[in-house]
Amino acid sequence: MALCTSCRLALRSSLITTTTASRTTTRHLSTKSSTAADILSKPTWSVRSLLPSSPSSAPPERITPSQLHHLLRLSALPLPSSPEAETAMIETLQSQLQFVRAVQRVDTTGVEPLRAIRDETLEARGENAIGLADLQDALSRETLAGYYQRPKRVRGKVESEAENWDALSTASRTAGRYFVVQSGKKQVEGSD
Repeated sequence: MALCTSCRLALRSSLITTTTASRTTTRHLSTKSSTAADILSKPTWSVRSLLPSSPSSAPPERITPSQLHHLLRLSALPLPSSPEAETAMIETLQSQLQFVRAVQRVDTTGVEPLRAIRDETLEARGENAIGLADLQDALSRETLAGYYQRPKRVRGKVESEAENWDALSTASRTAGRYFVVQSGKKQVEGSD
């Protein structure tokens, strides 16, 4: 059974199971002593467990060459150049489908759908929220303009080395404040 990252970390923080050749041992860890490096140094699951164990193992559904050609046409990809290439493509596609089917078999009842790849806890939402106090500095630099007194941002002057850079100093030819670019066909010697 495959677990999502957050479920795996929650499970691993409270309980770590180590499996040996003959028995399974369970031990409790304190979350203070374990670090991310310790947890990640001993993987407990691999994507390889979802792939076929041997190339000869028969997949539950067989992909025909006509189905492969249809998928390649839909994808605007070139057809295989040889029967060996076609066989390799079919084997690759079947192993990918077996991986997808294994991911689809994971029981997700009670798991809230992922809306974004970020911390969505209440503390994180509070940290990322922008309030009036955060905008007070920018609002204090605005002036009111016009009949309806609309706020207008006052732009400050930026002082930096980049503003004083001479872009024309690297040009091979210039004309005043402009680059000169040679265009047109070059005359080939000996042609009329």
